[in-house]
Amino acid sequence: MADTGRQVWFRAKSFGYGAGMPVAWQGWALLVGSVGALVVARHWLDGAVGGGAVLAIVAVMVLLAARHTEGGRWRWRWGR
Repeated sequence: MADTGRQVWFRAKSFGYGAGMPVAWQGWALLVGSVGALVVARHWLDGAVGGGAVLAIVAVMVLLAARHTEGGRWRWRWGR
């Protein structure tokens, strides 16, 4: 597998699609910051603005997590 030069923030899941738990402080910061931003957005923003903010927060988290997951890409995994 080619080295992408990106730092790993999340381990790849053993089963399923996507990222597992964070393994670096950057991954934990992304997770905690995203949850905090979601709570703030849903609590203080109303209607379409709040919904749009939630979608934007989730999209940024997914893109960053996918970029920094062990193995370089998300794919379905059946176990190790």
